[in-house]
Amino acid sequence: MSGNSSGLTRSDWRSADALPMRLHYPQEGSPYFNLEAIALCLYFYRDALAGALRYYLAVAKIDPIWFLPDIFALVCILAFVQRYILMGRSLIAILTLFYICFALYLGYVFLGYFSGMMSSFKMIAPVFVGFCFCGRNFGDYDRLLRWLHPIFYLTIVGIILSSRVQLPWVGYAYETFGTTRQATRLWWSASETRLAGLAADSTMAAFFVFISFVIISVRRSLLWCLFWSPIGLYAIKLTTNKTSLGVMVIYIACLVIVRLVPEREKFPMLRRMALLSFLSILVPAVLIALFSGNGLVSMSRGLFSLQDRVNNSWQLPFVYMADLMPVGFFVGCGLGCFNYPQLLFSNKLSYYVPVDNFYLGTYLMFGPIFVVFMVLVILAVARTRDIYKLSFTVAMNLFTITVLAYGPASGLIMLGVSFSEVFARQKADEPAMSEAPLAPDVDELVSRPA
Repeated sequence: MSGNSSGLTRSDWRSADALPMRLHYPQEGSPYFNLEAIALCLYFYRDALAGALRYYLAVAKIDPIWFLPDIFALVCILAFVQRYILMGRSLIAILTLFYICFALYLGYVFLGYFSGMMSSFKMIAPVFVGFCFCGRNFGDYDRLLRWLHPIFYLTIVGIILSSRVQLPWVGYAYETFGTTRQATRLWWSASETRLAGLAADSTMAAFFVFISFVIISVRRSLLWCLFWSPIGLYAIKLTTNKTSLGVMVIYIACLVIVRLVPEREKFPMLRRMALLSFLSILVPAVLIALFSGNGLVSMSRGLFSLQDRVNNSWQLPFVYMADLMPVGFFVGCGLGCFNYPQLLFSNKLSYYVPVDNFYLGTYLMFGPIFVVFMVLVILAVARTRDIYKLSFTVAMNLFTITVLAYGPASGLIMLGVSFSEVFARQKADEPAMSEAPLAPDVDELVSRPA
């Protein structure tokens, strides 16, 4: 959300970087320098173009290429262990990895099938791609940012094109891990077709318009943002995805506010917005307390999907867990429970219900320990100096109010990037944040041209 107004020069922030403040891991010379960037880029393009890619990879009989990003995610797990456990000696990183492994075992017990456990492992692996951005300024990945920019335009073109013609991959069926899926399903919302464009479904098409706009807008002028935001909103409206439409409107309003405040207030304002966005965690509880039954539908028929979340998606999983695995209220029901691994590989399919909220879905899988982790994340966000990560925090906290964000993987990766600074260690000889000079990522972005 940073503006392009004048700030410290490039030489100024290099001088500041020579001061004892060392909040970021060095990137030069690391064997994993671009690993997380490559993995994120591969996941973004695979998910944004999933419908077209699935179809053409199958036609060309080179389907295994589809799993290339997953291979990079596995290497990112090793990088996470090497960087933050073996070298960084972060206690939070050690406990996070341990509990994810424990939750993987619990998920195997809950789901009842080894294939379900493997699906759960594949589901959680991408979060380590995001975690590997810990201690690294997202704005320093110039090559990655240049590769991500075209996704915004490609997604918009794909959505508009799909509103005019029937794309060849719509309805195309393929088989993976013994289950049959469709590259792009043709859905309707009321009398409107839910357009997916180049993606696999309308939700992901809308998400990539939104999240790619967030990534691009950080370095672009306010004029660029105001020109392209109506076009992006129009494309999202064609997908009929209300979540992305509403969240993008809110994000644009936040962006305009940050750009219009005085220069010295921009960064503090953005960080306050990021911290306040965690209040979205309470939204399901508030809506359940106020509108269970037909409270929302009585106000507007257009709120039927939200009413369904209030009555079913956000409550029934806890009712079912009381029947299936009461101990889950203390330790979680494990990776994959009430998520797509349970839908695809489980002996408890009759108890499956979607959990359309990231924080509720993750709490179900990990239990109360996830609350402790989130307290540490919020404290880390309060120390974060990377305006990209702060912008992602605002965007993803709003987006995940009504979206689980575990599949496809790109949403989970962006949450991992937003939370990643929780694994950073601040040395005792570093100055307090209130006394430290602006970090290079902040200084550079306010002086770098669009």
